[in-house]
Amino acid sequence: MQRAELDAYLDQYLDVAKFRDYCPNGLQVEGRTSVERIVTGVTASFDLLEAAVAARADAILVHHGYFWRGEDPRIVGARRRRIALLTANDLNLYAFHLPLDAHPEVGNNVMLARKLGFEIDGRCGEHDLVFHGRPDIALTVAGLASRIAERLARTPLVIGDPGKRVTRVAWCTGAAQGYLEDAVRLGVDAYITGEASEQTVHLARESGVAFIAAGHHATERYGIEALGAHLAQRFAIEHVHVDIDNPV
Repeated sequence: MQRAELDAYLDQYLDVAKFRDYCPNGLQVEGRTSVERIVTGVTASFDLLEAAVAARADAILVHHGYFWRGEDPRIVGARRRRIALLTANDLNLYAFHLPLDAHPEVGNNVMLARKLGFEIDGRCGEHDLVFHGRPDIALTVAGLASRIAERLARTPLVIGDPGKRVTRVAWCTGAAQGYLEDAVRLGVDAYITGEASEQTVHLARESGVAFIAAGHHATERYGIEALGAHLAQRFAIEHVHVDIDNPV
C-alpha cells in the first residue's frame, strides 16, 4: 500500500484529531512511499529500529515515539543516532500515544482488559482513558496480583489489603497513577496502572482502594501489536511484532 493511504487510514481509525497529546501522533519520520511490511513495538528505541532494519520493514509503528513536549528539541546524541538510522534506511516511523491508549478495539486499555479477564462497564477521566469493570471471577487483591504476575510475566507492586475482595476494578495503562483519584470516586476495590509515585501510596492507603503498579511496558505491550495485526489483516501487508523488554 502507499504511505499516504496508510497515513489517512491510521488518522481516521485512531481518531487522532480528538486528542490533546504530549507528542505528535501519526507519521513522525518520513521514509519510502510504499509500505509492504511493518514492524510494531512499544518504544522507538535504537534496538527496535535495528530489529526493523533486519526485518526489512518499510514502516515502524510504536506507542512511544519522539518529539515529546518539554524535551530538548535538538537532534543530538541518542536522538541523532535513532533518526540517522531511520533516514539511512528510508524507514517510516509512526507513533500513537493517547489515541492508542483509548481506542475501543485495539487500544492498550481494551487489550489489557482482555489479557486480565475484565468485563468493561464504562470509562471516565480525561479523554475517557480510565476504564472500569469487573473481573470474570471473584478475586482478592492477592489473587488479582497473582493473575497479573502470571499473565503479564511481571511481579506487580501492590499497595492494599491482600485479602480484600475485588468485585469492581479500574485501570489505565502506562504512567497513569494520577488517575487513582478518579478510581476512588468510582468506588472500585482496586486500580491498576503501570507506575507509582510517592504520593500514590498514601492515597491508596487512606482511600482503601488497592493500588497495583504492573509495569509501564508490561501494561502497554498489547495495543500496538493488536494495531499491527489489524493493519495486516485489513490491507494484506506483512506484520512483525518485536518486544524489546523493559523492566519499568
